[in-house]
Amino acid sequence: MRQSQTFIPTLKESPADAEIASHRLLVRAGFIRKVASGIYDFLPLGLRVVQKIEGIIRQEMNRAGAQEVQLPIMQPREIWEESGRWSKYGPEMMRLVDRAERDFGLGPTHEEIITDLVRSNVSSYRELPLNLYQIGTKFRDEIRPRFGLLRAREFLMKDGYSFDRDTDGMVRTYELMYEAYGRVFTRSGCTWRAVEADTGLIGGDISHEFMVPAEVGEDSIAFCGECSYAANLELAAYSRRGPLQGEGQAVEKVSTPDKRTIEEVSGFLGLEPERMIKCLMFLVEDRPIAVLVPGDREANEVKLERIFSTDEFRLFNEEDWKRFPHMLQGFVGPVGMEGVEIIADSALEGAAGMACGANEVDYHLRNVEQGRDFGVQGFADVTFAREGDTCPRCGGILKVEEGIEVGQVFQLGDRYSHPMGCCYDDENGNSRPMIMGTYGIGVTRLMAAIVEQHHDERGIIWPLSVAPCPLHILPLDYEEERRKEAAEELYRSCRNRGWEILLDDRMERAGVKFADADLLGIPYRAVIGKGYLEDGKYELQVRATGEKIKADLESVLDHLQEALDSLRDED
Repeated sequence: MRQSQTFIPTLKESPADAEIASHRLLVRAGFIRKVASGIYDFLPLGLRVVQKIEGIIRQEMNRAGAQEVQLPIMQPREIWEESGRWSKYGPEMMRLVDRAERDFGLGPTHEEIITDLVRSNVSSYRELPLNLYQIGTKFRDEIRPRFGLLRAREFLMKDGYSFDRDTDGMVRTYELMYEAYGRVFTRSGCTWRAVEADTGLIGGDISHEFMVPAEVGEDSIAFCGECSYAANLELAAYSRRGPLQGEGQAVEKVSTPDKRTIEEVSGFLGLEPERMIKCLMFLVEDRPIAVLVPGDREANEVKLERIFSTDEFRLFNEEDWKRFPHMLQGFVGPVGMEGVEIIADSALEGAAGMACGANEVDYHLRNVEQGRDFGVQGFADVTFAREGDTCPRCGGILKVEEGIEVGQVFQLGDRYSHPMGCCYDDENGNSRPMIMGTYGIGVTRLMAAIVEQHHDERGIIWPLSVAPCPLHILPLDYEEERRKEAAEELYRSCRNRGWEILLDDRMERAGVKFADADLLGIPYRAVIGKGYLEDGKYELQVRATGEKIKADLESVLDHLQEALDSLRDED
């Protein structure tokens, strides 16, 4: 590629809406351009990076036994109603009506479409297992698109779906895909961590997210520094210490005028916040449920959804407080609460010497004991883990870091096959639902995550495996005959070896060329400056480390060949 003939519209200034490095640098370097909120063009160099990532994904999927297909973007309403997700998916699904007044959705995911395909074409146990994947465009009407490619409305995704005879088969396929995903992210140049995750709208029982640690990550990860335990903070567990104990004193009602919050009441009573019982009122499918948590903890609604077994719940709003006037906002507590189901965090089992609302305006109770003064219908893990908590597996200390989700795998079971009638005949002729898994990688999201982990103040630093090309040739005075010929000779030699190279043949000042080269972030740079006129050697520079090597033509080619061969060794 000659830079004078390649569409690379670099910018000196960052776009006004760019909040993070990947968004800022991918736009400035001419890899992407914004069309509308959350929608982007991919320019030549940007598309080359995407294609490199796709190539790695295809190699690893094919190695794991998956087969590539292409599924439609437009999906009919009828099959989404079969799974029950047409109404549940909500406004994130972009919907349209065709000229025949038929409803369609622009695919945010493809579980229904693939299940329909397989149920129509696979019927015998002899045809299983089956593992299919695609790489294609997805649409999700994000309420707040932001961070460039990290939260876009239109994006490129690899999604895969497996069909097995039984749960054991699904688990084996899941493990194969888990391992393949690890290789994808490693080969893409990322540091990553697999964490236990919530299954959300996709469904199923077990799921892992693949997270790339980054300061701008939209997810928080809890992990143990002493064992392999790691989980999205939405799901992370932690070990509780023994219950807080008191001195067995009688319950005392204390006047707490105008004190409603945990901080206000605990300060007024001279107690640590952990000795307060926070009583949270939820409306769950139109019935009130009280959730008790220690005063220094926050309730985790993802965990609560699993306990409630429904997503139809919310914290009390003003109308709910009016509807249940015997529950007093700011003073509600479990003692004397009747006719309401109470669920408590495991940390409160057997706790004594606690304080809570007295169900009376401007009053709280102290010296409260669970079991003696109030009962509960169940104990469960309903709070968020946090830095410094105890690992639930080994007793080590949990740490918390931010991360970008780049992939997720799910054990679906019969979540889609059962309601959609995707069945096979077993050895005895009995009809059984296929047992499914689903596996996704955000391709364009991964591109942004790579930049988040690989950049400096001057620009992008692409790992060789996904770089738009391996070498950037910079003759600092292209009009000078010897430097021009040296650049052209190196360019021809690389092309003869089948390498796609970028030659900066522009009539620009050295400062402009260096600035653009830093911005583009191509791994190796062959500079042809004044020194070449003295010794006939190129200055081979490594973008990631700043290392500079004086080398003749053959040495530059050998160095690059060795680097590219190391990539093939990883395949």
